[in-house]
Amino acid sequence: MQRAPHQNVATVLVDPTMLRELELDLMPLDLWVWPVATAPICADGPRQAFQVRRRLVEARRGAWDLAAEWTPVWISFGDSWTTGAEPLPWAAHAALWDKLGEHASHVRFRKRLGGVPRLSSPLDRAG
Repeated sequence: MQRAPHQNVATVLVDPTMLRELELDLMPLDLWVWPVATAPICADGPRQAFQVRRRLVEARRGAWDLAAEWTPVWISFGDSWTTGAEPLPWAAHAALWDKLGEHASHVRFRKRLGGVPRLSSPLDRAG
């Protein structure tokens, strides 16, 4: 059995008042923010966002309670980070974790990536 095509993303909880600022800060690095509730790969985005947020907050057993109403997002890596079928370089991971660290009071995340069905880059959609 072969795994369905996917892309690596970081799942992050973001203070909604800072969502736009984070998105603008990540764009020059070719990192793209996808709110789960409105992601084009979600059949029922609001429900999936609720489930993702709940799972992340509850897993931290009280440590992330302030993020109980924050916006769950996926952060994907743009084409500049990929080289064919090669794995995502560690520099991509480091760039993301460093940038999220700069916003530490407004984001909650674990330093690991998950896989979701392919998201088209915002530049693909604009063209």
